[in-house]
Amino acid sequence: MKSIESSGKTVKDAINQGVKELGCDPSDVDIEVLEMGSPGLFGMFGKLARVKLTLREGRDSFDIDLPAMTLEAAERKGGKPAHRSEEKPKQQPQPQQQKPARPEPRKAEAQAAAEKPAEEKARKSKPRPRKEKQPAPVEVIVSELEPEAPFVETPEEALTDDARRALAFLNGLTERMSVPVEMKVCESPEQLRVQMLGDGMSVLIGRRGETLDALQYLTSLTVNRGREDYLRVSLDTENYRAKREEALRKLAARMANRCRKTGKRVALEPMNPYERRILHSALQGDPSVTTHSEGEEPYRRVIITLK
Repeated sequence: MKSIESSGKTVKDAINQGVKELGCDPSDVDIEVLEMGSPGLFGMFGKLARVKLTLREGRDSFDIDLPAMTLEAAERKGGKPAHRSEEKPKQQPQPQQQKPARPEPRKAEAQAAAEKPAEEKARKSKPRPRKEKQPAPVEVIVSELEPEAPFVETPEEALTDDARRALAFLNGLTERMSVPVEMKVCESPEQLRVQMLGDGMSVLIGRRGETLDALQYLTSLTVNRGREDYLRVSLDTENYRAKREEALRKLAARMANRCRKTGKRVALEPMNPYERRILHSALQGDPSVTTHSEGEEPYRRVIITLK
């Protein structure tokens, strides 16, 4: 019988090395372990494992047709080394009983059930927009405009310092504008009225009286500088103030009629306080509409609404 000794780091390595040399299968040899071997300290000074392999009777390494197999290959194939005790037959694993699958809910129902609480949560968490309370419009109650007293010119020698200061300011301003003007003054304790006469007065009136209003405002500042009580200053030319008042009253009547027909409020263009006062006065006695002012100067305007 042929036998050899082989060595390796482990017993398995030694057996594999021996069957390679014999050119046989591990199941065809008897194995005797001579030394188990040890790894030593930190992998140093270790001893190799040694085994003795003896080829069984009736088998010769030259008679083996199969290629040499390692110990691991033999074990995978089902061969058993001689030194191992007989192993118990492996029990076939019993097939596990599969539990009947539960019917899955419909995808649409599952998705709807998942989305519903999310939508409710989002709806509850979403802050509701606060409704801003709009201030109620303030109605303006205006008494009827008192008709101005007839214009009676005050003699030059009877003019007060306020009147003389107003004339000096206006003369200097119109000279710079290259507009020759003749001026007449009607003076009272509460009001200073100035009539301007001459050619080309449309330059002093301007678009819808804007230039005339600006001249009146500047003259009022000049006259009331240093005064304790306020003196009202009024400038007019070519009877523009009376014509403008008549046009505004007609406008108020037309806009009130439109408000009654449409049932919607009507907003007029921005006007100065004096012209807004004319509109309020014109519609104060109307039983179907009411007026109030909205906005900030210089864009404050009259609003006409149904009562």
